[in-house]
Amino acid sequence: MRAKSAISRAAKSSRKPVKGGKASAAKPKTGKLPEWNLTDLYSGIDAPEIARDLQQMDANCITFETDYKGKLAEGIARDDGGLWLAEAVRRYEAIDDLAGRLGSYAGLVHAGDSIDPVISKFYGDVSERLTAASLHLLFFALELNRIDDAVIERAMQTPELAHYRPWIEDLRKDKPYQLEDRVEQLFHEKSQSGYAAWNRLFDQTISSLRFKVGTKELAIEPTLNLLQDRAPEKRKAAAQALAKTFKDNERTFALITNTLAKDKEISDRWRGFQDVADSRHLNNRVEREVVDALVGSVRTAYPRLSHRYYSLKAGWFKKKKLAHWDRNAPLPFAATGTIAWPEAQKMVLTAYRGFSADMAAIAERFFTDRWIDAPVRPGKAPGAFSHPTTPSAHPYVLMNYQGKPRDVMTLAHELGHGVHQVLAAKNGALMAPTPLTLAETASVFGEMLTFKRLLSQTKNARQRQALLAGKVEDMINTVVRQIAFYSFERAVHTERKNGELTAERIGQIWLSVQGESLGPAIDIRPGYENFWMYIPHFIHSPFYVYAYAFGDCLVNSLYAVYENASEGFAERYLAMLAAGGTKHYSELLKPFGLDAKDPKFWDGGLSVIAGMIDELESMA
Repeated sequence: MRAKSAISRAAKSSRKPVKGGKASAAKPKTGKLPEWNLTDLYSGIDAPEIARDLQQMDANCITFETDYKGKLAEGIARDDGGLWLAEAVRRYEAIDDLAGRLGSYAGLVHAGDSIDPVISKFYGDVSERLTAASLHLLFFALELNRIDDAVIERAMQTPELAHYRPWIEDLRKDKPYQLEDRVEQLFHEKSQSGYAAWNRLFDQTISSLRFKVGTKELAIEPTLNLLQDRAPEKRKAAAQALAKTFKDNERTFALITNTLAKDKEISDRWRGFQDVADSRHLNNRVEREVVDALVGSVRTAYPRLSHRYYSLKAGWFKKKKLAHWDRNAPLPFAATGTIAWPEAQKMVLTAYRGFSADMAAIAERFFTDRWIDAPVRPGKAPGAFSHPTTPSAHPYVLMNYQGKPRDVMTLAHELGHGVHQVLAAKNGALMAPTPLTLAETASVFGEMLTFKRLLSQTKNARQRQALLAGKVEDMINTVVRQIAFYSFERAVHTERKNGELTAERIGQIWLSVQGESLGPAIDIRPGYENFWMYIPHFIHSPFYVYAYAFGDCLVNSLYAVYENASEGFAERYLAMLAAGGTKHYSELLKPFGLDAKDPKFWDGGLSVIAGMIDELESMA
């Protein structure tokens, strides 16, 4: 529930980095890779400022509870009730910002090295302190939501409280699903020994796994990277290594999945959510029917998107079918070589600058001010993210950069998030966060800008074909694959209501949705049934994945408006990002003439992908 997540959000939202972590020497081909400087938050895990701020937070939370618990209804009824409540919200927001700084730092350090026992203890201790302190704040949202709508509305005529109207109105959407105060307290307090502990177990387990590829023992990130290697024998060896290690650990991952699905089912049942994904839809502030329309449109489009593309790709490799480990194989006519970090930086910033000098200036700070951590390191979290931290600081980007074209697109993606987070920070800790559906819009738009820039500069027909095919693959991974992930989660969580699922059963569900989405041109070989195990979103943010498809399809439509727009599009776009969480997505899309509730909206976005496949077929 958003109502109770304000103080603990930062501790849970990142998938977890350290100044002074175990850095590996950068590979010469990529150039020297940057490591972030977390001293803008704290100088180190032993910094005395951390102990000071934890004590300050504890004191602030207790004082806040003493001053306001049981008094909101009486206080808002005063002649100056609006001003009185505005001061309470302001103090609540200040506590949230401080907690965000502490929780973000602990999460980022942990992402940098999740297998170091000292760092793991630090992360766990800070998370526990945040949860304990936030117990003193639980009453505020619950009590606020028990006040009559008319009384709240009258108080919000005061300008100081009207400033917080978007947050208050957003908060009140949770009202039907709130529980009695002591039950909320129990749920909140037990989260540390419940789902948060299982999340931490997943992180530590996945980071410590090793995969034997040939004579080397590799961590998960470089092993997954081999699935994009030009040598077919390396792709096969990596897939087989993944399959073997996943098989050896299937009981652990099945237990984590079953436990978290049951934990969510209990919470949903107590709160009164009807569908397994309704709590995510509420958190995203998006209607269930809109998501259902998106999912339906994408699944209907599988044959004209992924099925058709993979058939085309198999032909490029002179095969009727591709083994599943060849799905992301580099195209035979694609350029070889590694893209060095300075070149990747130049590519993305040039594309951003071509759209908006202001946008590029914000993105450039991530490089100049060391807000990016790019090297692959033992124990480092796999994948990539941009963590917003807290409005009084700035975001940080984590990557595992290895010089692939996809890594450049990942950089463009995460910087899109980062720019969005910087622009939205002015709204303060309560109203800066953006629902996931729109949060992915900025990142995917950043990717599209970079892709279009590169495409316009590519004159060689073969390289243009490779670039176009790479973009289609990325869009299929973002749209088709994520909707297949969503279908997988729905099936697992629905079936879990009737009892535990074995690893074998979870694997059967995985193969079913993957087979449907990938189509007949992908030959799914033994071992792939356990590839569900490493997807972190299933663990950290159930049903998060449809936000990627939402964002991609929305950006396709948004970019079409941009290409046909007169002056002023960039200003309108940056204003949309700067709104943060102060407006509903439907209101933010109005200036662009877009309506996600229109049944034809999603088909329009999917047609952009289909059109690119048409062009690839004509090239063939």
